[in-house]
Amino acid sequence: MTRAKLMEELKLYRGEAAEMQHIAPMIQLLQNNPDCFWRHDFNPGHVTGSSLLINQTGDKVLLNRHAIYNSWITFGGHADGDEDVRAVALREAFEESGIAEEHITFVTRDIFDVDIHPIAANAKKQEPAHYHFDLVFLFRSATENFTISDESTDLRWCNFEEAQHLLQQQNDPRMLRVISKWKNSFDV
Repeated sequence: MTRAKLMEELKLYRGEAAEMQHIAPMIQLLQNNPDCFWRHDFNPGHVTGSSLLINQTGDKVLLNRHAIYNSWITFGGHADGDEDVRAVALREAFEESGIAEEHITFVTRDIFDVDIHPIAANAKKQEPAHYHFDLVFLFRSATENFTISDESTDLRWCNFEEAQHLLQQQNDPRMLRVISKWKNSFDV
């Protein structure tokens, strides 16, 4: 995927109202910020790729308790210059879950969710407050075995009700939307 192809896909994307408000700013970032795929682009932020990872039968999702954010989220991270955000999302899924790449496949190559969310300043990394322009893709894992990486404090396979409970406790509308879309896609 190239920057131009990503802009085309975003123009054609149809999601929930909460997502659609992010389409124009994301396209504007891609058009106007040559370095938007690099983590050092903080004005206003940079592109990230995330993955919602479900099990083989589609009735469980693997959530990641992120070490820095101390919250349950999808797997994801910085593009590090890679314009192929699908590849970024796949890389983050296997790096952060410990599941071998050959066990993770796309459910669909379409964008699953679009979001722009604020990231607090991080003095330790010398990073100012900025935004993640995040694209989520849906993946399936052929195994439920995982390894917790140093980026996480916990990983957990959850059915919809368990995932919803965890995410309601942390009051995360974005993640609640993402898992609701998974539920509606698989009728779990």
